[in-house]
Amino acid sequence: QVQLVESGGGLVQAGGSLRLSCVASGLIFLIYPMAWYQQAPGKQRELVAHISSGGSTDYADSVKGRFTISRDNVANTVYLQMNNLKPEDTAVYYCNCPTSPGPWGQGTQVTVSS
Repeated sequence: QVQLVESGGGLVQAGGSLRLSCVASGLIFLIYPMAWYQQAPGKQRELVAHISSGGSTDYADSVKGRFTISRDNVANTVYLQMNNLKPEDTAVYYCNCPTSPGPWGQGTQVTVSS
């Protein structure tokens, strides 16, 4: 079955950077779009970055110009490069396929201090 394992989160000061990784297994990774989702405390999970199977990307307005999503189809991995982090980016970050979601992973916590 599909398994998604996120990593790379941590505690960082405002203005800092992190790179998140998500390794996917149990699916033909290269044919699926993938996305990163953000769930802040007390809020619903929201999609913040999307990458198509062909590599086209799209972003939520809140992260546009600061976050970059990419994928490595050989390593079955999707990445999220997060630059110029803000305290409002504090959340648990998850990856999943937006068109055929698998079970959610444990996510990775990102905490941005002011």
